Amino acid sequence: MPVAGPPGRPLTHPSGGQVAKRVAWAALATFLLAFLVLEVINHGIPALLAAVLFLIAPDLTMLIGAGAAGHGKLSPKAVPFYNLAHRPWIPLAVLVVYSVGALGDWVPLFTAGLGWLAHIALDRAFGYGPRHRDGSRRA
Repeated sequence: MPVAGPPGRPLTHPSGGQVAKRVAWAALATFLLAFLVLEVINHGIPALLAAVLFLIAPDLTMLIGAGAAGHGKLSPKAVPFYNLAHRPWIPLAVLVVYSVGALGDWVPLFTAGLGWLAHIALDRAFGYGPRHRDGSRRA
């Protein structure tokens, strides 16, 4: 599958290392989605709502400055928010806070963290990651 090169360069095919990273992200996404389904089955509607919201929420940052960019680019206004919402350490921190017991009784927090991390893993598996300042995809 071709990936975008730096601005002004043609599309290229991913290297062996990029393919291995995508496969690893896909494996993580599969695990997280299976775990998410289990948690939703065990805990019901509140867990489902949190999971669905956070599976979608990171991409809502693309609406900031919508229409200001084009040709596969984000608006430069949206880039810092998009990049922040697509950092895996943030949902990992949510999962750790939940796991150490500070908020361990509220399962929707856990499913939100799982959903958010699953979203990031899916994006990375398909070759989407943080963006350049001008909104273009990084190679």
